[in-house]
Amino acid sequence: MNNEKYFIQQIKANEKIIHKIINLYVDDAEDEKDLYQEVLMQAWKSFKNFKGESKFSTWLYKITLNTTLTFRRKERRVIKTEGAELKASDAANERREDYEELYYLIKQLNAVDKMIMTLHLDGFKNHEISEMTGLDANHINVKLHRLKKRIVEQLKSRSYGS
Repeated sequence: MNNEKYFIQQIKANEKIIHKIINLYVDDAEDEKDLYQEVLMQAWKSFKNFKGESKFSTWLYKITLNTTLTFRRKERRVIKTEGAELKASDAANERREDYEELYYLIKQLNAVDKMIMTLHLDGFKNHEISEMTGLDANHINVKLHRLKKRIVEQLKSRSYGS
């Protein structure tokens, strides 16, 4: 199988990863489409450097996350220079199923915490998260413990109104 066919096959198999990350960071449908294309372009440009030392999904996750975070930084600069204000998400006012509630809470985390929690929920081990983020594995463990505790407390307070 040539490189192009392998790349396309792996992208199709791991497409949900791209959509999940983009949806965590971007609310506008047009921006989502643009960012999806940008991720594919960045992945293809970087594919020659993929050595297979990690799973393709891990490599793609890192590319998607970095591309998305770069997009968000650029977006913030444009917003600041134009003087526009960010729209508040309607999700804060709506009661949703548990998955959507968790998704909403994760979206509220800062970029590093959001990245760590998302990687964890996608089944990556702490040492894999450490490799992708450059953070110490022990630091990842402590952060995850605190994030889980905080999210559980927020879910409880939302459910019971306390």
